[in-house]
Amino acid sequence: MLTHPCERSAVSGMTPAAPAVGIGWRYPHYRELLTRLPSLDFLEVHSENFFGDGGAALAVLEQGRAHYPISLHGVGLSLGSAVGLDPWHLNQLAQLVQRIDPVRVSDHASFARGHWSRPTGAQTIHAADLLPIPFSTEALDTLCANVRQVQDRLKRRFMVENVSSYLRWLPQPEETLWSETEF
Repeated sequence: MLTHPCERSAVSGMTPAAPAVGIGWRYPHYRELLTRLPSLDFLEVHSENFFGDGGAALAVLEQGRAHYPISLHGVGLSLGSAVGLDPWHLNQLAQLVQRIDPVRVSDHASFARGHWSRPTGAQTIHAADLLPIPFSTEALDTLCANVRQVQDRLKRRFMVENVSSYLRWLPQPEETLWSETEF
């Protein structure tokens, strides 16, 4: 079995908490949920929908937060990108976390940011998609460094979700790809 410095051992002797029941709270359901106030343990929202200093969306999120714990789930940090995290995105997330005090914060083990070389110079682009990362040691090092940066900025634990993918990276001659579960 492959090991990596980011690997953490399981805490023994802990009893798992009872499963929590929540929903992904999206725009079409804002009004109905706030009217009915069903019995739920939390609401999950996409973090990026609430970036900014104010506005109607953030006001609705704060109304929901008055009744339920909030789980922030992002889709745009690009944790697996070797070009690093977008500082603006991370700052917006940190401001939202500070404002909402969510019960959990998460994003995907994917990449979307890369360098695009053009005759006029290289620029960083965002693919606006959850692209899979190779299950290699180099990719894991990048992912771990980016997750550490997020946790340091947010000053809290951060959850990472795998992506559903219909393709897989083929190993380069000099690298070994791990299985998804090992990764």
